[in-house]
Amino acid sequence: MTTTPDALPGRPPIVDLATWQAARDELLVREKAHTRAGDALAAARRRLPMVEFDGTAEVVGPGGPVPFLELFQGRDELVVYQHMWYDGAPHQGQCEGCTTTAWHLKDAVYLNARGVSFAIVTTGPWEEVASFVAFMGYTQPWYSVRDVPAPVGGEMGYLVCFLRDGDRVFLTYSTTGRGNERVNGSLGLLDMTPYGRGEVWEDNPDGRPEGHPAAWRTDADGNIDWGPASRPVPQWSRPGATPVDTLGRRGHHH
Repeated sequence: MTTTPDALPGRPPIVDLATWQAARDELLVREKAHTRAGDALAAARRRLPMVEFDGTAEVVGPGGPVPFLELFQGRDELVVYQHMWYDGAPHQGQCEGCTTTAWHLKDAVYLNARGVSFAIVTTGPWEEVASFVAFMGYTQPWYSVRDVPAPVGGEMGYLVCFLRDGDRVFLTYSTTGRGNERVNGSLGLLDMTPYGRGEVWEDNPDGRPEGHPAAWRTDADGNIDWGPASRPVPQWSRPGATPVDTLGRRGHHH
């Protein structure tokens, strides 16, 4: 690859368009292989077995207790995000990781168009959950599953898929950790940029900006921060958002 004399330190090499296109085309071969491998994984995912779950289990929503079956809204398929919860914590003390997922799932019209409903569940008490949902401006249905057994209740931080057959409900798929990234369009776009996600684990060329630990909690100036005046990133855009004195977390430390 021939670079021009005015190469910029810490940035990609500068080349002519034809040289860039050749490099881009070479990477495209690998990208297409990655896409086909993903298609094969999705095909295998659709062939997983399923396990029955009690659809009459009661969850709590805006209208009080309802059977889990109601989350399907009459559709045959359902995707649920299980949002972590810290009892008694103020809004800014709730999980910044789960916030990234919930924030990217504020509209389910395209899911609905394919016969799939969407809901968020959490183990928090409904009164606290309702206040948080109103503050964040979430438009998707939320439910408390405080006393519901797994796979609906229990450990949070998962994306889970269910299938309905009449009044019978079945668990078909579940993922967590980086498996949740599929719904976060911002991460996909960041992966296309020359600086990437800006996280320490990434394989970056020498001279690029130094990464930070994966975190979506910042102070008022946008700096990654776990201190008493930080909050999940989107909360700084909420109406009337101001710096806070304490996160108010109970028994939770990073």
